[in-house]
Amino acid sequence: MNKNLNTSKSIGLVLSGGGVRGMAHIGVLQAMKEFGIEAKTISGSSVGALVGALYANGNSMEDMMRFFKETPLFKYNFLTIVKSGFIDTDRYIDIFKHYFPENSFEALEKKLYVVATNLQKGEEEFFSSGELIRPLLASAALPPVFSPVELKGNLFADGGVMNNFPTEPLLHSSDFIIGSNVSVTKELAQKDLKNSFQLTGRVTGLMIYASSKNKLVDCDVLISPNELENIGILDRKGMIKAYDIGYDHACKAFEKTMAH
Repeated sequence: MNKNLNTSKSIGLVLSGGGVRGMAHIGVLQAMKEFGIEAKTISGSSVGALVGALYANGNSMEDMMRFFKETPLFKYNFLTIVKSGFIDTDRYIDIFKHYFPENSFEALEKKLYVVATNLQKGEEEFFSSGELIRPLLASAALPPVFSPVELKGNLFADGGVMNNFPTEPLLHSSDFIIGSNVSVTKELAQKDLKNSFQLTGRVTGLMIYASSKNKLVDCDVLISPNELENIGILDRKGMIKAYDIGYDHACKAFEKTMAH
């Protein structure tokens, strides 16, 4: 695509789901800031919806990293979560209120679209107006780890189930689309598929990747670092590493794009 990032009037940003790997999105935002690139419209799924909301809210990168370090979304090892049953997603509302006191899409500085999965109707749904916090929680409520969130009389869960790379709202509203995809897949050795958790993780990852693959081409600049595959989706130690990977890849991508 012969589009110019330097002269674009309306930049759109799409942020995928992917757990702790989503800290790479914050690295991408830091690179955008340093290159003087600002998105007008953001569309996010799961952790991408959370990062997108903080960006649309005008939070600093330090604030964003603090949000994920302090929010117990990632405080649990996957195995202990499964043993101890569901985590009540509603208990995160107070933590989110600290960051989004007005609790509305309209209070944000930028236009935000959040996708969540309507479990009862079996379809994805976009939220972009009215109450903010519950749609954000719904978008990030990965089953079976987190309990679904009730919205408009229906139960909603992780946006990534149906739409992990939600480019749709940006296709007509933005003249240049930057994509940050943290759900990457690489070839695995047999030893990496030896138990049911590894197998489930791999199958889920491949299903999500397959549904996103065709939409990655909608982006004028795509940051999709393969190294993120080495970071477990709920591996809290990987937070800084994911941020650094996102930042490095974004800097290279913007350097290349702006040189043209």
